[in-house]
Amino acid sequence: MGKKVTIYDLAEKLKVSPATVSRALNDHPSISRKTKERILSVAKELGYRTNKFAVNLSKQKSNTIGVIVPRLNSNFMSTVLAGIEKVANEIGYNLIISQSLESAEKEVLNAKTLYDSGVDALMVSLAYSTEDFDHLTAFTERKIPLLFFDRVSDLPNCPTILIDNRAAGYDATEHLIQQGCKNILHIAGSLKRNVYSERFEGYKNALGQYGLPFEKANLLEVTLDLSQVPEIVEHIKKSKSRIDGIFVANDTFAVHCMKELKKEGYRIPEDIKVIGFNNDPVSEVISPDLSTIDYPGYKMGVLAGQSIIGHLNGSINLQSANQITLRHSLIVRESTLNTENKTE
Repeated sequence: MGKKVTIYDLAEKLKVSPATVSRALNDHPSISRKTKERILSVAKELGYRTNKFAVNLSKQKSNTIGVIVPRLNSNFMSTVLAGIEKVANEIGYNLIISQSLESAEKEVLNAKTLYDSGVDALMVSLAYSTEDFDHLTAFTERKIPLLFFDRVSDLPNCPTILIDNRAAGYDATEHLIQQGCKNILHIAGSLKRNVYSERFEGYKNALGQYGLPFEKANLLEVTLDLSQVPEIVEHIKKSKSRIDGIFVANDTFAVHCMKELKKEGYRIPEDIKVIGFNNDPVSEVISPDLSTIDYPGYKMGVLAGQSIIGHLNGSINLQSANQITLRHSLIVRESTLNTENKTE
């Protein structure tokens, strides 16, 4: 790799001062148009690249926002990032995106890297195994805006953007009950994270509201790795009481459970009804198509981006906004429909 061209190289080539080169590159009015054109021409010829961090150093601003997500191969997280990026790019901000791969240790390293990179703000969706937040105190102590989305934590002066996961969990479970389910299995992600613990609470609340007992055997806390699907199917097969409904924490895992259940001879929805979460595209390509909860990821990303940039530009004060809650909706498809009612 060739040596990086600096303003000092340009100055030497052009026989002008580095200050003149710097002013010309930044379109300073004290530099004549002719001189600017000459400097820009030589800069292009030599392959000079502007260092945006250095340009903004005097302003203590990098025009970059850091984002940490659990995984990049999640359709939901991809839609959130698309929303953030749309807003950021329109305003002239860049994103530095990293993934924790559900590891607290990697999340700590990512946060340090982003802090050292001089990001103007940080947005985080927490990893499964994150239990303390010391790695984020460098941001809060220096008043660098910190916003949590989806998987959040209740830290002082750190706003959160999410849906009402309790209500969503209730709605999903209530729908199964209204379709005739009496023994519903809930497949959750890590209950350390708000999204899964609150959906579980909603599930239990719906059971109680309809007079159905909660059985400990009907909660399976997993990592939602697809390698665990055979264990889920085996659990369903061996259940003492026939499981007639499943509420799964995400659509991808729900779809793979459906595929394995069908291989074992289960009819969906006749023998067992299944509802997922997120409204990922995969929910509509399985047969029967999957009932789910619509989680507006793109809208969440747009709102998160607008909130952070609004705070950076001084138009809003994020610290006064404790929690922003988006609306979810129940989407009913064939995987939960009561076939007896359809034939009557």
